[in-house]
Amino acid sequence: MIRSALSFFASIFIFAATTFATEPFTVFEGKDASTPKQPQACLSSDGAVHITFGVGDQVFYCKVKDDKCSAPQPAFRVPNMSLGMRRGPRIAHSGASITITAIGGTQGKGRDGDILAYRSHDLGKNWLGPVKVNDVDGSGREGLHAMTSGDDGALWCVWLDLREKGTVLYASKSMDHGETWSKNILVYRSPDGSICECCHPSIIASDNTVQVLFRNSLKGDRDMYLITSLDQGKSFGEARRLGRTNWHLNACPMDGGMLAVIGRGEFNTVWRRDRTILSSGTKPGAETLLGTGEQPWTSASADGFFTVWTTKRDGDLQMLKPGSTQIETLSENSSYPVVVSSSDANSSAYVLWEKRGPEGYSIVGQLIQ
Repeated sequence: MIRSALSFFASIFIFAATTFATEPFTVFEGKDASTPKQPQACLSSDGAVHITFGVGDQVFYCKVKDDKCSAPQPAFRVPNMSLGMRRGPRIAHSGASITITAIGGTQGKGRDGDILAYRSHDLGKNWLGPVKVNDVDGSGREGLHAMTSGDDGALWCVWLDLREKGTVLYASKSMDHGETWSKNILVYRSPDGSICECCHPSIIASDNTVQVLFRNSLKGDRDMYLITSLDQGKSFGEARRLGRTNWHLNACPMDGGMLAVIGRGEFNTVWRRDRTILSSGTKPGAETLLGTGEQPWTSASADGFFTVWTTKRDGDLQMLKPGSTQIETLSENSSYPVVVSSSDANSSAYVLWEKRGPEGYSIVGQLIQ
């Protein structure tokens, strides 16, 4: 069974914002082969929230704006789409266009996989593509990537790349809303031969600066590293380890963290080390303990950062609001949360996550004010 509960979501908008902020809404639910997975979202300059997620090989899209919400519709199909464990479609808004990327291939099961970009110039009614982002066939087959839009409208994509013997970090840039992509840019190659093989990277771009967060693999340590370009991705500086101590682990935790920035100033990263969720700014060696759990995500607002995570892979969804030290629980039986907000607007955000229920799994969201 597949059904959308967006009529419920739309009805909440009729009431006061404070009422809406206390009630979650169901975007889509299904079970078995129709299970929705891996929600992602972005904000456009008009305040609309653009949402994507995967169902099997189908990529879905919908939009939330003021008191209107579009029903999720299949946007396009990606054969053998990578989906789950932070694998899945990514979405960004630039100019009047929406771009969604996803990874898939004709064989699947890790034998092949390319980053495929689709774009819409009419708010999701029609989709153009695919355009391949990685310029070596099959090098995106690990299925983990991230995408963002910069202040200048440029799109940036970063991914775990397998064109070499080990896992390497590559990126590409598009100046035409995903219609064409630049020659792939080497972001980082581990001196030990491979970065962490199954942790998703994250990326943000502002002015000439591009910053990438990823989990490295050095001498048995699986720590988070930040690497920066100050010349629009032409070159990247030295990768810098985050936090005060190492995490020695002979495995991949499959947990990549997230980063956000308020304008050109305040900066925030969140990541996991063992069973703790930590955050830091730009100061080397600094870290702040947020709580216990995994799969953290953060987003910048006018008043600071919203941060979410779950207590375990399928556990309680936790949230910290800007300027607060009080952890709030939003939901039970939840996983893979994301949060989006605007640093140019008031301090509100949308949180989206997967939720397990008696009828299967659903994509759920909530407006936080």
